[in-house]
Amino acid sequence: MQFSNLKIYQPDGTFRTGSLAVADDRILAAGETGDAVDMDGLYAIPGLVDLHFHGCMGRDFCDGTAEAISTLAAYQAQNGVAAICPATMTYPEEKLTQIAQAAAAWSAQPHEAALVGINMEGPFISEKKKGAQNGAYLHAPDAAMFRRVQAQANGLFKLCDLAPELPGAMQTIEELSGEVRISLAHTEADYDTACEAFRRGARQVTHLYNAMPPFSHRAPGVIGAAFDSENVAVELIADGVHIHPSVVRAVFTLFGGRVILISDSMMATGLEDGEYSLGGQAVTVRGNLATLHDGTIAGSATNLMDCVRSAVRMGIPLGQAVQAASTNPARALGIEHDYGSLEAGKLANVVLLDDELNIHTILLRGRML
Repeated sequence: MQFSNLKIYQPDGTFRTGSLAVADDRILAAGETGDAVDMDGLYAIPGLVDLHFHGCMGRDFCDGTAEAISTLAAYQAQNGVAAICPATMTYPEEKLTQIAQAAAAWSAQPHEAALVGINMEGPFISEKKKGAQNGAYLHAPDAAMFRRVQAQANGLFKLCDLAPELPGAMQTIEELSGEVRISLAHTEADYDTACEAFRRGARQVTHLYNAMPPFSHRAPGVIGAAFDSENVAVELIADGVHIHPSVVRAVFTLFGGRVILISDSMMATGLEDGEYSLGGQAVTVRGNLATLHDGTIAGSATNLMDCVRSAVRMGIPLGQAVQAASTNPARALGIEHDYGSLEAGKLANVVLLDDELNIHTILLRGRML
């Protein structure tokens, strides 16, 4: 297949008019103008990569079944997400092991996004900043426990979240930073503690601003520490609920190419308003707002492509939003050789968008959905 007259996304967040050729499941060439099907100036962007979400269409990754993973993967693919790294919730080791085993045994069908990793969001987090996580199953940071669950997942865990102020956290970061990407999450850490965690090997911050101390002029906290640590990326939920548009714009200005857009979506995503659950706790969904019964925000009800659209409405250039939703997460997960851009040799995961950012065509591993 060959398409011409496309505005093709570049890894630096710009667009260049040209053509795109696909052979089998790979991109053969990109950026060169040639004879092909004229696509009338559509945007061509790489399939998105969501490295932090929990569920959709009434299913949760923590259901721990092949059916649940397939439901998630099919919905994500239909919405322009080519690769998924779903997140676990705070559960005991036995439950995490069962989830890991189910993921390790699963393989994607042609219409499903690829499972490229797992994000361990709990249980190594702070009680006071647990948010919608279940406090009954919190656990001190434990490298041995992580490795046991990782073995059952056949190495699929690509992210391990923790609160660096907890006893044993710094040692755990040092032990695991060469084996998995450590992300600071659900934490009360101050600036100095977070800086020390980054020095020891942590490389990411989970849903920036949410479940952490605020960024203030005398106490910059985790956010200030991440800004001062140039090798640290930050996740951001641009769903219009978690973060004010002004702050979204500020984050992109402060962190530039270190922003990773995530959806943090829960099982209600793609469905009507109603009562759902997350991590075994009841959640009420109204529009794109999901809350526990005490009012705590409980993930989102927005997919990653809609977060890209939301970010653009907030004033983020499309190229920057795509970079944050595809190139940057692919790099964070170590899968940039196959994902995150439309360069020759990479998997042919291509999403064509019109000027209103509606999906026109999706190629998933070279096959048209």
